[in-house]
Amino acid sequence: MASDSEIIELLRSDTERERGFRLLLKAYGDKLYWHIRRIVVSREDAEDAMQETSIKVYSKLDSFKGDSSLYTWLYTIATNEALQVLRRRCGLFQSIDSEGVGERLRDTMYAENDVDSDAAETVFQEALLTLPTQQRLAFNMRYYDEMPYEEIAEITGKNVNTLKANYHFAVEKIKKFINDNAI
Repeated sequence: MASDSEIIELLRSDTERERGFRLLLKAYGDKLYWHIRRIVVSREDAEDAMQETSIKVYSKLDSFKGDSSLYTWLYTIATNEALQVLRRRCGLFQSIDSEGVGERLRDTMYAENDVDSDAAETVFQEALLTLPTQQRLAFNMRYYDEMPYEEIAEITGKNVNTLKANYHFAVEKIKKFINDNAI
């Protein structure tokens, strides 16, 4: 697999840009898709956000200065696109942190039959969907993507201490939900 520096070099080449973009998607496409999917839940919304992410990445390649890692830059775009899809889905006047969002996402999870037959996993997924969006985002990036807080801060534009607090509160809420809903 090509390194980030090789991919960037190809992306900056007029003749190899498309090849570089294919390598970029091969290297990061699945990670980005699942990051987006954990935010928006719906398969269709995830595909829409992934498509928008791909378009934005391709159109903004020239703006990538290398101040952050390629991974961080991609995740920033993917996160923003996923949150944009979530905002559109919830309506312009409803906050993505309102209680109705979690209920809608939970309904989507069940409607798409993405619930594993493992009851513990189902309760865990439901617990995640009860979290406010910013707590869920911090939790997902730390737990699933194993990102350090500094990288999450760079992606989300949030303060490291705020992210630590969001993660801590998310863990506590997940524990409580699991204890209250254990089978």
